[in-house]
Amino acid sequence: MYMQVRSMAEYFASGEVPEVLFWVGCAGSFDQRAQKITKAFATILNKVGVSFAILGKEEMCTGDPARRAGNEFLFQMMAYQNIQVLNNYEVKKIVTTCPHCFNIFKNEYPQLGGNYEVMHHTSFLQQLIDEGKVKLTDTDLFKGKKITYHDSCYLGRGNGIYEAPRKVLEALDAELVEMKRCRKNGFCCGAGGSQMFKEEEPGKTRVNWERAGEAIDTGAPIVAAACPFCNTMLTDGIKHAEKEGDVQVLDVAEIVAAALQKQ
Repeated sequence: MYMQVRSMAEYFASGEVPEVLFWVGCAGSFDQRAQKITKAFATILNKVGVSFAILGKEEMCTGDPARRAGNEFLFQMMAYQNIQVLNNYEVKKIVTTCPHCFNIFKNEYPQLGGNYEVMHHTSFLQQLIDEGKVKLTDTDLFKGKKITYHDSCYLGRGNGIYEAPRKVLEALDAELVEMKRCRKNGFCCGAGGSQMFKEEEPGKTRVNWERAGEAIDTGAPIVAAACPFCNTMLTDGIKHAEKEGDVQVLDVAEIVAAALQKQ
């Protein structure tokens, strides 16, 4: 599906200002699975009439993986370049589907001169639902279905965002079932701290295998995630358990996009 999305440069050239900048992130731009999350969120924004822009070719990595892996010099180079672009466009509000991008914009960019209102897409979706802009259908798509939600480390323990994604899922009339480790006692998917890009240290099992096992144990056919890294790790863990026929990992945005009232 080809989707036309306007860039900040296009808005700027026409003298317009979008409500939000949608920061797509590396995963959302280049990873085939995460591209579906990007399209789902953009579809929702289009459908409810939120004016948004992306940076397109001007968007660089936030530098989060570099900083987590210990390359502070590379992080600062990337961050300063991003801040220059964002400040040139006088960006005020950023929404992102990646908790890693969200965390670094919210908590670490201000020290370098990048001050923005930053929202994770689950909080933004909850706001749209509360305002009545996103109307979810009363079809049987998710009604009564068991869904378990996995807390991303950077969203949950890192920034205290536990309720927004759950409230979005509850708006579907689904049955939300919790894993044994959840909320502030949540368990990492195995990709945090730049682990996404390197091999694990030796141990008895892989972190994502253990977390996927906890998700499978809930008996829910849908695991809701709110991070592209978590999505990848949990999907791989479910495949390892040979349960991909029974359990599906979906981003909260994909679930909402599927349940949007046909307007």
